[in-house]
Amino acid sequence: MANVNVRIDADIKRNAEKVFASLGISASTAINMFYKQVIRTNSIPFELKAADIPNKETIKALKEAEKIEKNNTGKSFHSADELMRDLLKD
Repeated sequence: MANVNVRIDADIKRNAEKVFASLGISASTAINMFYKQVIRTNSIPFELKAADIPNKETIKALKEAEKIEKNNTGKSFHSADELMRDLLKD
């Protein structure tokens, strides 16, 4: 057996241990389950993603798209061929 020492916020620990108790498992069992899932899936066993807040570049692109739509200044095409002809006409 090996020991794992981690520092964690006291409130998080307390609240998580309440959940573990309601499931009838210890924190040690929960951590072992987590480690086994990491091995089984070869990944973190839950979705990791950045906040759903667009970055500056995306915000700029969204504003530009809104401006084009509002002013009706964008072009539209009925096919990829039509688009390519427009792009290559110069």
